[in-house]
Amino acid sequence: MRFTKMQGLGNDYVYLDCTQHAPKNLPGLSQRVSDRHFGIGSDGLICIFPSEKADFRMRMFNADGSEGEMCGNGIRCVGKFVYDKGMTNKTRLTIETLAGLKTLRLILEGEVVSAVEVDMGIPQLEAACVVSVQDKEYRGIPVSMGNPHFVIPAFGVKEFDLSIFAPLAVPNPTFPKGVNVEIVETLSPQLLNMRVWERGSGETLACGTGACATLAAGVLEGTAERTATVRLLGGDLQIRWDEADRHIYMTGPAVTVFEGDLVE
Repeated sequence: MRFTKMQGLGNDYVYLDCTQHAPKNLPGLSQRVSDRHFGIGSDGLICIFPSEKADFRMRMFNADGSEGEMCGNGIRCVGKFVYDKGMTNKTRLTIETLAGLKTLRLILEGEVVSAVEVDMGIPQLEAACVVSVQDKEYRGIPVSMGNPHFVIPAFGVKEFDLSIFAPLAVPNPTFPKGVNVEIVETLSPQLLNMRVWERGSGETLACGTGACATLAAGVLEGTAERTATVRLLGGDLQIRWDEADRHIYMTGPAVTVFEGDLVE
């Protein structure tokens, strides 16, 4: 089985072309390939299927085998995958996900894709609330980007122990589907510093949907402008919340790391 390892700001996945044939037991395969000691090593598995609604359909699985609705860094790499491999010659694509249809604009350097802008849709925000974790209370803003996020304003995010939020990442009374948790420090209205604890994977170097949720929460709180840089452990994403159509647009790199064959 031919695979491609790709990453967007260090948020890395194993990619499979499933347009002709899909392996069985994709959750189990994701667990196997994601293992950084006995597998390929990744934050999960992303499979590219045909679609009746869009140019392609994307399914993403976390390292623990659970299926996620959407992955911002992952979908940028999907755009690069299908273009660089000659599966399409379009530089504007639609991708079907469990979070709905997403539109991609591919940015080329020569004949290959170097970056991708993604229309991430309209964020769904709720009023700020307080959750209790390990006998401490944290105030945050619930935001859905097709998948659930809880954005917590904080100071000194560099030293923060994100693992304490692991109980929120699994189904719980406050978040029945679990939630991705972002800790955010506002360096300026145009620059936000963020770390993320993701459902099914733990802390990752970047989260595209989380960066979008972070900007939306900052605008709601009055601490961020509608266009800002979100700084993650793996690098920077450019996020823009358009006032006219209310959609959030994310722009960032997509990189192929290596390819290989997975054998039994």
